[in-house]
Amino acid sequence: IVSGVATALTRFIPFILFSGDRQMPPKLKKIADILPSAVIAVLVVYGVSPQIATVSMETLAALTALLLTVFLHLWRGNTLLSMFAGTCAYMLMVNFMCK
Repeated sequence: IVSGVATALTRFIPFILFSGDRQMPPKLKKIADILPSAVIAVLVVYGVSPQIATVSMETLAALTALLLTVFLHLWRGNTLLSMFAGTCAYMLMVNFMCK
């Protein structure tokens, strides 16, 4: 119950603090704009670096899926589409090419 309340509070406090006419401070706005891209970059490095450390078919699958994801995102600008397509491509390549 305590962790549920703590989680809920961390999600609701920004909406309570910045509701109505109150604006976010410029420094906090800058952090809010940069943070999603930084988190995605860290997740990509964390997810792909073990694959690149060894040269195998899984490495090829990971790099191909990564390139597909980047291409789709730059082309269509739809994060959900690019992540879904990259994940599907990786899973299909790993399950059909690497076995």
